Amino acid sequence: MITLRGITLRRGTRVVLEQANLTLQPGEKVGLVGRNGAGKSSLFGLLAGRLQADAGELQMPPRWTLAEVAQEMPETGEGATDFVLQGDLPLQRAQVGLEQAEAAGDGHAIAHAHLALEEAGAFDARARAQALLLGLGFRAGQLDAPVNGFSGGWRMRLQLARALMCPADLLLLDEPTNHLDLDALVWLESWLARFEGTLLVISHDREFLDAICKVIVHLDEGRLVRYSGNYSAFEAMRAERIEQAQAAYARQQEKIAHLQRFIDRFKAKATKARQAQSRVKALARMEKLAPVLTASDFDFAFREPQSLPNPMLVLDELACGYGQAQVLRGVQRSVLAGQRIGILGANGQGKSTLVKTIARVLPALGGRITEGKGLQIGYFAQQELDVLRPDEGPLQHLVRLARDAGPPAREQELRDFLGGFRFGGEMVNQAVASLSGGEKARLVLAMLVWQRPNLLLLDEPTNHLDLDTRQALSIALNEFEGTVMLVSHDRALLREVCDEFWLVAHGGVQPFDGDLDDYQRWLLEVARAAAKGVPPPAPPRAGAVPLAAAAQGTPRDSAKAPARMAAEAPAKAPTPRDERQAGKLARVRLAEATRPLRIEIQRIDERLSRLAAERSEVQALLAASDARPEDYAELGRRLAHVEAEVQQLEERWLQAHDELETLQAST
Repeated sequence: MITLRGITLRRGTRVVLEQANLTLQPGEKVGLVGRNGAGKSSLFGLLAGRLQADAGELQMPPRWTLAEVAQEMPETGEGATDFVLQGDLPLQRAQVGLEQAEAAGDGHAIAHAHLALEEAGAFDARARAQALLLGLGFRAGQLDAPVNGFSGGWRMRLQLARALMCPADLLLLDEPTNHLDLDALVWLESWLARFEGTLLVISHDREFLDAICKVIVHLDEGRLVRYSGNYSAFEAMRAERIEQAQAAYARQQEKIAHLQRFIDRFKAKATKARQAQSRVKALARMEKLAPVLTASDFDFAFREPQSLPNPMLVLDELACGYGQAQVLRGVQRSVLAGQRIGILGANGQGKSTLVKTIARVLPALGGRITEGKGLQIGYFAQQELDVLRPDEGPLQHLVRLARDAGPPAREQELRDFLGGFRFGGEMVNQAVASLSGGEKARLVLAMLVWQRPNLLLLDEPTNHLDLDTRQALSIALNEFEGTVMLVSHDRALLREVCDEFWLVAHGGVQPFDGDLDDYQRWLLEVARAAAKGVPPPAPPRAGAVPLAAAAQGTPRDSAKAPARMAAEAPAKAPTPRDERQAGKLARVRLAEATRPLRIEIQRIDERLSRLAAERSEVQALLAASDARPEDYAELGRRLAHVEAEVQQLEERWLQAHDELETLQAST
């Protein structure tokens, strides 16, 4: 059992934990959540012994074996399997013991060492290590490849495999899904479900937390609060607690105001002085409730595109790759206005290559891309530094973007705009290299929004975003009127945004007729086929006839008139594709119905901004000491006209918003 009693932990001048208490039972699978910078990784450091508490007591069984994913990139030429095997600490100790016994020539110690090796599972350890690597997406030919020959993301997978290799009593996983594709993520979920030790995981993937965790610990304002259930249950319970606390605070404020009004009214009257004094004492005795302070919600919206070409893109026998090496070939697809396309496929199959080619970052190696007139691409790169300059600040990025790509703007407008993405004060000049991963991601989002794109190409946009920012991104994408092409391992985002999917596999791109649950089932079938050594099943495609149904038909059946076949056939249940198309049509109809109101609201906002500037100008002239007396009457009339128009426009603005909300609620 792990127990924290009155723990206070400081990092520099910042208090990460303050009088925190928590109890975790053996075998529990716990999700640790909280906003970025709250101190989740510091708590891991405390549990791992890298940090010491400033006050309080931490109790943990002394014989427990702890495993966690090392954050440094390994630099070694040894093979991948050997590197992962080193994570099995009992096995490594047994091997060292055998070497020492053999060097000493101690037969008794050698026998004990062999027994320890057997208990550590030495005879199947290599097979277990390779099973971990294959599950995390490594190919058979990479199992003995040198570690320093892999890219950074794959080395982090090696570190994850090394941590999983250890038979741990306590497993600490800090954002284990960041470098995984959906295939590896599904495998990791099944592995962790079978893990028998205590698991503590930090993740911003709500579906991953829902699938794995039975306990959620929320770290907020230095306190740890334990919730039973998965992440969805935590959200519901926390929302209820916040609502109850806000209601209690509001009731107390109302009571305080009532007492204060009585005191203020009657404290000077002799006949009521005693009652007033008793209420003063009651007010002093009252234990004041603090207002509910939660992290400020982050939200943003993509601006309305200036045009919506249709089709946006036509890919004709497109070949993509690097240099002369083709990764994809023969891609024959169209991208239409308003589509929401999720791009699926294992790492290394070419998802990012396809997106980079469409984004004009990579040249096409064959075929052609036909772009619609007025196409404006907004590209979110998987590695933010591909589009950011490390030595420049957010304001410099926006100034250059406004100058080179437009729309042009004054510096103060750009500062105000960045403030909406939580870049305020001197932070607008802070070098990008010193920003956190989440801050870099928000800056890229700000640059996308400024460009007013009509096609968004998003390659793993959520890697460094916390749960609140991910939710804001999901809402903004659903309200976006243009086209979205999304590569992501965040299944919640894919479910909420995409209504159709492309599968990138075996050097090609094809439609995937199904949802994410169908995709996960297909991955399971592929894994089973690989285990049996048989060809993998084909992914479901639109219009394909199931083999079982085709086997039941006869030549006579196939000769029936289509009308008669339709009459005899039972009503067909809607397919996932039908449902996604219906959702897309509903979104298009809503956009068309609300467009006039949104345009009117935007024009009113622009007119109100001009009137505010005019009002400030007139008021400054009225306050000027050198104004002529005969000018005051004209300035007064001008100010009255401005005030009248402002009032009229504000009333229409409220009315238009009410009409817009009514339309959105009824659709």
